[in-house]
Amino acid sequence: MTQFIKTEKNRVKRIPERGQYDRETIFHILDEALICHVGFAVEGQPFVIPINFARVEDTIVMHGAKASRLLKHIEAGNPVCVEATVIDGLVLARSVFHHSINYRSVVLFGKGYLIQDEQEKLGALKAVTEHLVPGRWQEARLPNRKELKATSVVSIKIEEASAKVRLGPAVDEEEDYALPVWAGVLPLQELPLAPIQDKLQTSEVPLPEYLACYSRK
Repeated sequence: MTQFIKTEKNRVKRIPERGQYDRETIFHILDEALICHVGFAVEGQPFVIPINFARVEDTIVMHGAKASRLLKHIEAGNPVCVEATVIDGLVLARSVFHHSINYRSVVLFGKGYLIQDEQEKLGALKAVTEHLVPGRWQEARLPNRKELKATSVVSIKIEEASAKVRLGPAVDEEEDYALPVWAGVLPLQELPLAPIQDKLQTSEVPLPEYLACYSRK
């Protein structure tokens, strides 16, 4: 299936024309976002936790300490809601009321499980590492058995999902277009700066090629 089925949970109700349900758009946004927010409820108390993650096909994988309340909730098979957003620009209108943000966001729903197979666990940790810094898994020391034992890794099946996208200029009231107020879009983009080497490391350790491109900018 190339599209997620619209349901009462994932249907975009506010400005529905901004809603998109195709997997290509949804997966692209998830692959670009570095952080997601996971919503869940325990005994009627809602929580929202920010966490890094990775998409593996039609699942979301994440990791943390075994004592993590969030991961215990997922491990038990309880439902969660996951959100990720990429900001593309600030939309400056002629009136304060019509200021906005250009963004691409995803909201998904699903249930997960604890990954127990060691190879699957390592594969998920590799996916998260490579999502943050492509090439890092091949250079850094891999987790040892003690570290693996202290870490919970979960996988959440993407059962329902939708994207919401806002692009374009400001939309003002007709009578405001004549106002002498600057209007337009201030583009935003998340970009890495030049790497800063750890002070406890000598300069003899070379900057890896996958980071060297940032130092040349």
